Amino acid sequence: MNKLTLIKGSDRIASSELGEEFKANEPQGEPVAMIRSKDWREGPDAGVWECTPGKWKRAVKNAEFAHFVMGRCQFHHEDGTVLEIAAGDAVYFPAHTRGTWNVIETVRKTYFLLPLE
Repeated sequence: MNKLTLIKGSDRIASSELGEEFKANEPQGEPVAMIRSKDWREGPDAGVWECTPGKWKRAVKNAEFAHFVMGRCQFHHEDGTVLEIAAGDAVYFPAHTRGTWNVIETVRKTYFLLPLE
């Protein structure tokens, strides 16, 4: 699809504009992380995603590029690698990356998912 996509002011969008909260998949204890997101389906699979503190298993099969605009978290890869992620950081997850998220302070990211091959 050849469509330009601009997600403007992702750090300033009110949380309520990101949609209804829902529980993270496969929570790992308390507190249970709550997620909101808004995608821009008229173009590529891109959007803004926000999550409250908690731990859960990553369930995204697609490769993903994400830029974090607020908060602080860790990603514990299944190989033992731990990424410390904070506002201003960007990360790339290859397709089928598995691990556990640990959100310490509510995080928000803009993301782009690549199609599965």
